Amino acid sequence: MRFTDQPAYKDNVILRLTFEFAVDIVKYTEDLTKERKFVIGNQLLKSGTSIGANVKESQNAESKKDFIHKLKIALKEVDETEYWLFICNEVESYPNTDHLINKLTEISKVLTKIVSTTISKLSN
Repeated sequence: MRFTDQPAYKDNVILRLTFEFAVDIVKYTEDLTKERKFVIGNQLLKSGTSIGANVKESQNAESKKDFIHKLKIALKEVDETEYWLFICNEVESYPNTDHLINKLTEISKVLTKIVSTTISKLSN
């Protein structure tokens, strides 16, 4: 069964975005592995797929505070992933990552909005 068959992914923008990004990261890091660029590839694979894993985990949070905490961890993984992607763009022998950085920027904006909205609801 594919993720697109699951209503939770179809109906939840951030789950869909982070899952699709994780798949893109897997494909990119597979290309790096073929070129024997293991160190950056492994770091990028871990941080890039962790974003969606934390978002998915947040869907079963025990409380609003736990939900926010898990999404803040996802945002930290966004920052780390961005760092590795910028390194890749600076090294000439690495494939360009602009398309991944653009997707990551969109994910960051959505996550930030979800966190800020949830925090404001807690305050009311």
